Amino acid sequence: MDLFKTWLVETPIAHRGYHGKTLPENSLGAFSKAIEKGYAIELDVQLLADNTVVVFHDESLARMTENDGYIKYLNKEDLKALCLKGTKEKIPTFQEVLELVDGKVPLLIEVKNKYKVGKLEQQVIDILKNYKGEYAVQSFNPYTLAYFRKHAPQILRGQLSGYFKGEKLGWLKKLCLKKMRLNKKVSQPHFISYEAATLPNRIVKKHKKLPLLAWTVRSKEEYLNVVKYCDNIIFEKFDPEI
Repeated sequence: MDLFKTWLVETPIAHRGYHGKTLPENSLGAFSKAIEKGYAIELDVQLLADNTVVVFHDESLARMTENDGYIKYLNKEDLKALCLKGTKEKIPTFQEVLELVDGKVPLLIEVKNKYKVGKLEQQVIDILKNYKGEYAVQSFNPYTLAYFRKHAPQILRGQLSGYFKGEKLGWLKKLCLKKMRLNKKVSQPHFISYEAATLPNRIVKKHKKLPLLAWTVRSKEEYLNVVKYCDNIIFEKFDPEI
């Protein structure tokens, strides 16, 4: 498959859906709006304590729900009591999002896992087995991608990376992830998603045979600056041309 002729390159990708003041990120409303506008959707998946896969970005509940605690300690039943950013929108399960999107636009699924690899990844694989739409997975964790490579090699996988400024990582781990040194032996990605603010750089030039997505582009000005160096963008807060 020539990935340079697929949706990964041809369709701008709405970061956590098409969200704004009245539509919180990673909500069913934000995903519906992205579908309406014809954009592909980027979303984040995590695992609850009862092994339910939900669509939510942060580890902490505070920013999005104004509640204390962490997403990984919740059960599915707990989601009913939480609203996103003071709206009526709830934290959706991954299954609910798939039922809503139903192949109308492609999905770029970020698998968020800093811990032991296997449980979340396998749940995602199992849930996607009967999904008929177009999709790909991506992760900052090379070992997450290695799990997909071994257990679901048919799923397109992308290595997320950047300069990790401000991240609480050891300098050696940060350098290894920044330079994607585990791509060849571990993750073996089909595409790269790299921090837009750092482009162009020598690191991604070494992977020029792979499609390059730039994250997260937040204005037309930034888009015009970065589009020369990437094949597609993951965007928010403005409307790129399709």
